[in-house]
Amino acid sequence: MRILLVEDDKVLADALSRALVQSAHAVDVVDTGEDADRALSLAIYDLAILDIGLPGLSGLDVLRRLRARRSTLPVLMLTAFDTLEDRVRGLDLGADDYLAKPFDLPELEARVRALLRRGSNSTPFLEHGLLRFDTVGRRVFHDRKPVDLSARELAVLELLLMREGRVVSKEQIVNHLYGWGDEVGANAIEVYVYRLRKKLEPLGCEIRTVRGMGYLMDSGDAPD
Repeated sequence: MRILLVEDDKVLADALSRALVQSAHAVDVVDTGEDADRALSLAIYDLAILDIGLPGLSGLDVLRRLRARRSTLPVLMLTAFDTLEDRVRGLDLGADDYLAKPFDLPELEARVRALLRRGSNSTPFLEHGLLRFDTVGRRVFHDRKPVDLSARELAVLELLLMREGRVVSKEQIVNHLYGWGDEVGANAIEVYVYRLRKKLEPLGCEIRTVRGMGYLMDSGDAPD
């Protein structure tokens, strides 16, 4: 999933970004309300984590502009001042959840998972035959036995399962795996798909290459 993190505390932003990337999310980080508003106007995200106390345009102003564009993007607000007035204002403007600083990282990660599931209208599990992807625990099982996958392999598999029966382009995979500042090698996606195939094909799960288009978690109805 692709997440926009808006936080002007660079130490906190770096820590949160690293944690989210380790959970196989692509993360873009900005530190002003103006940059956040611009990013949300131009790019497609699955979730925004938005600090209220930003320099210039506040987090509430960014949220107000986002909802004025009729966006239904899930938004988790962060605030250093956990007052009833702040929560009411944010919720009235369309925030989906609130988290007061300081907070424990596992709580933020749990709230992120909940909002991403709600935003995609997905269940906690994605299934393909005997393959079962636990989107909450970030684990994969085949016939109830664990399958060892790296974070990047998990992210690729998640996208293919979410779009089962549809072709997923390399560009879509890049957007799902990487943020703005990440360097993407020319063959990085091919490498991840190759490694994923080596682990899944012995289990009877096929990832097809659709020439000139991308990849498909095979359902038998795509052209060669």
